[in-house]
Amino acid sequence: MASKLPLILITGASQGIGAAIAHVFAGQIPGVRLALVARSEKNLQRAARACLQAGATVEIFPCDVTDEGAVAAMARAVHKHFGPVDALINNAGTFTMAPFVKTTVAAFDRQIAVNLRSPFLVTQAFLPAMLQRKRGSIFFMSSIAGRGAYPNAAAYCAAKFGVTGLAQVLRAETKNRGIRVCCLHPGATWWPSWSGSGVKKERIMPAADIARAVYDIYSLGPRTVVEEIVLRPQLGDL
Repeated sequence: MASKLPLILITGASQGIGAAIAHVFAGQIPGVRLALVARSEKNLQRAARACLQAGATVEIFPCDVTDEGAVAAMARAVHKHFGPVDALINNAGTFTMAPFVKTTVAAFDRQIAVNLRSPFLVTQAFLPAMLQRKRGSIFFMSSIAGRGAYPNAAAYCAAKFGVTGLAQVLRAETKNRGIRVCCLHPGATWWPSWSGSGVKKERIMPAADIARAVYDIYSLGPRTVVEEIVLRPQLGDL
C-alpha cells in the first residue's frame, strides 16, 4: 500500500536554502518522506541526519543535476525507493560575480548549467508522473536577479531570467492539469559564502525564512497557487 505521507524532492539540499527547506518540512509534517539531492554525499548525509532527528523519513541521492544521464538515473532510483514525487523543489544553484567583459565562456556555461539546465532536466524527469496522477507541486528557485538585472552578474542574471521564463511556461502548460507551479525570487539569503563579504549578517535574510515560505505555499489548498513570490531583506536592497 502506497504511503499517504508526501514525498518531497529537493535539489541543492546539502546546505543553505535547500537544507533549510528539508528541515522545515521534516519539522512540520511528521514522518514526511524526503529525497535529498546534491553533488556532495558528505554534506547530504549531514542534512539528512538533521531531518531524521526531526522525524522525517529520508534518503539521499548524490547527483550532478546538470548531467542528463545522472538525472535520469537519479529519477529511477527515487521512484524505485519511494515512488512518485508529490513536490519537486528545484533549488540547486550557484553564483559567481564578474564584469561582462571578464566573464569567460566556461564561467557563463557553468552558471547556465547549474541554474537553468538543472531545473529543466530535473523537472522533465519527474513531471510525467505528476501529469499522470493529475497532481503535484513544482517550485523553481529564481532570484531577484531573475526579475531585474544588476552589474557584474551577466551569467547569473541570464540564467535566472531563464528560470523565471521556464516556470511561467510550465505554469501555462500545466495549470489545467492539476500541477501547481511556483517561482520564488529571493534576495540576499545567508549561507556560508557570505562570510568575509563585508555585508553584516543582519542585512541578509535567514535561509529558514525562505524555507518557511516554500512550506507555507506548498500547504495551500489544491485550488490555490502562488505563481510568483518576491522575498527581500527588510534592512537592505540586496
